[in-house]
Amino acid sequence: MIMKGKKGLIVGIANNKSIAYGIAKACFEQGADLAFTYLNEQLEKRVRPIASEFKSDKVYELDVNNPEHLESLTKSLEEDFGKIDFVVHSVAFAPREALAGDFIDTTREAFDIAMGTSVYSLVSLSRAVMPVLNDGGSILTLTYLGGPKYIPHYNVMGVAKAALEASVRYLAVDCGKRQIRVNAISAGPIKTLAASGIGDFRMILNWNEINAPLGRNVTTDEVGKSGMYLLSDLASGVTGEVHYVDCGYNIMGMGMASKDEDGKTKLAWDLKK
Repeated sequence: MIMKGKKGLIVGIANNKSIAYGIAKACFEQGADLAFTYLNEQLEKRVRPIASEFKSDKVYELDVNNPEHLESLTKSLEEDFGKIDFVVHSVAFAPREALAGDFIDTTREAFDIAMGTSVYSLVSLSRAVMPVLNDGGSILTLTYLGGPKYIPHYNVMGVAKAALEASVRYLAVDCGKRQIRVNAISAGPIKTLAASGIGDFRMILNWNEINAPLGRNVTTDEVGKSGMYLLSDLASGVTGEVHYVDCGYNIMGMGMASKDEDGKTKLAWDLKK
């Protein structure tokens, strides 16, 4: 199995609909031993059953904005594993009000929260795990097309994802000194807990399904398998990359299809003017 003998940490899993769950599942099925984190008591009740599903009792409390938690995490990983081989960073947050209205109205407080939790957490987490991460290991984070492109209602989170993708490149250089790779997956829209905070998300799902080259939306399992590849030795020569797993939607420069007044899907150039 591809991940046999590998040990990894999954940070930010919320439930079995999470993209991080799909990555954890793919890694587990290929032989990896996993540890998990939870943000608070409410999420602990969701995370522990998931850890048990993947034959793990390694579950740690972690608020990525709390330096004491990060320090404790390093000690726990060293005690339980000695060394690990990979880390999945699946952490993002912006106040709900910052995902509505116009981006220009974003408050300083909301901006700082989004950047600190969604971007700096990758930097601080990477630094925290360096003492226990094996040379040749891998760090993976999750981004979205709303970083390099405008996506309705994504607002400050889009700016945060753009900064996250830049952080991947800079971290890739720093960590490359130890042959540690840093990459990001840009998944297409999926019905997750995080996505529920984005306005008109159903419309975004429908638009992607209609216009993606594969004519459908991506699944959590598909993203999970791509994540497993980037975490594995199969991707030993890949770092600093943003890998799109979105059924090809990111290549489109124009909507290929839409719906006419009768609700029927038609190619854009066939629609009535």
